[in-house]
Amino acid sequence: MNLRRDVFQAIADPTRRAILLLVASHSMTAGAIAANFDSARPTVSKHLRILTECELLIQEQNGREMHYLINAKKMKEVADFVEPFRIVWEGRFNALEAVMKRYKKNNS
Repeated sequence: MNLRRDVFQAIADPTRRAILLLVASHSMTAGAIAANFDSARPTVSKHLRILTECELLIQEQNGREMHYLINAKKMKEVADFVEPFRIVWEGRFNALEAVMKRYKKNNS
């Protein structure tokens, strides 16, 4: 059964986000990734499979080893989708900060 994975469900998991951070700077084998977690190796493998199915990670065969690396193009798609929301919320937080400063000044 081939499940379609949602990229946002994938990055909702803190372990998968940690894996993405680990692999962001250089490719790593599953064993090297698993060594950074207290989870069992099959659990980390499941996370890697989900990230690969979502195309957030790319697998590359290097001899007998499989290396995982970040898919920058897919990560940019995610960032581009989230950016308008970040801008809206940044504006709202800035407005709230201005209100709080006025409130604090008036009540000092």
